[in-house]
Amino acid sequence: MKPQYFVAILFATSLYWMYLLYAPFLLSITIAALLAISTANIQDLLEKLFNSKLAAASISSFLLAVLFFAPLGYFLATLTIKLNSIDPQVFVGIETYIKEWIKTPPAYLSFIKPYAVDALKDIDVNSLTTKAISLTGTIGSFSAGFLKNAFLIIIFYFFYQYNGAHIVEFLKRVVQMSVDETTTLTKELSAVMSVVFYSIIVTAMFEGILFGVAVSFMGYNGLLFGIMYGFASLIPVVGGTLMWLPFMLYEFSIGDSSSAIFIALYSIVVISIIADTFIKPLIIKEINNRLLKEDDTRINELIIFFAIIAGLATFGFWGMILGPAITAFFLTILKLFEARTKECETKNT
Repeated sequence: MKPQYFVAILFATSLYWMYLLYAPFLLSITIAALLAISTANIQDLLEKLFNSKLAAASISSFLLAVLFFAPLGYFLATLTIKLNSIDPQVFVGIETYIKEWIKTPPAYLSFIKPYAVDALKDIDVNSLTTKAISLTGTIGSFSAGFLKNAFLIIIFYFFYQYNGAHIVEFLKRVVQMSVDETTTLTKELSAVMSVVFYSIIVTAMFEGILFGVAVSFMGYNGLLFGIMYGFASLIPVVGGTLMWLPFMLYEFSIGDSSSAIFIALYSIVVISIIADTFIKPLIIKEINNRLLKEDDTRINELIIFFAIIAGLATFGFWGMILGPAITAFFLTILKLFEARTKECETKNT
């Protein structure tokens, strides 16, 4: 057997066992790597400021934990507590209001009465209460799993930030690509992921603040529900509805129809239409223009926008990171193929 074949077999065997060993952590490792790529410019700035790679990696990891994971951890913990202490009479009031509304709907909605009456036959308050209790357990287990994954991501993120330059240089030596091609691949992926990361943070905060301010005037915890809306807004199509619809139904059930109509109209018009449909792509475009000064590394903001949506729909929560990364990687590979094709054509001529 030739030595290179023996080495190839050893490599394939070790790769297989490495996969088995680290399979439970692959998602956390991948997300941490992409987040490190996204915030590479912050790491460079902190290294220049403190003149210490360790201090820069520690501060950037702390900022990631505070800005990205702490709000979601607060939301999950508070939501679990709220669901545990919820009064079953709330469901009774909502069910009573819905049934009364369906019995005497507005004239322009009278056509839905026959369908709604059939649907109500399957609604039972006791079953709703039971589902709410089971949902509490589900959210609690999800919270524990999320916090565990968040901790691992922060640990891996710190490792990448502290050793990132050495990892990149090692990959450049190992991968069978030219230095220019590996530099292009790293540069483009880093550029797109930076735009994605900052766009997600800014738009989620923007829409969360809009909703939080509105519900705080209604007497609710604006911080909690603002965070909830910010993360819910990342869910394609139905994200915002998951937040304002329960508010509207609850306000109707307690007889406050003006607040119910206000939160529905405000969420649909101000947040869903104006902020999400028109302002969000502009935010992505502005961040795109500010971060990516070179036309060669700039990707159309609509591609980034739809990559985020596709990633969320396919991979769930972390799809907002994976979707754009996969898209950017694919487009960069196409550019490398294009460059090689042009190089071959030039040589032939």
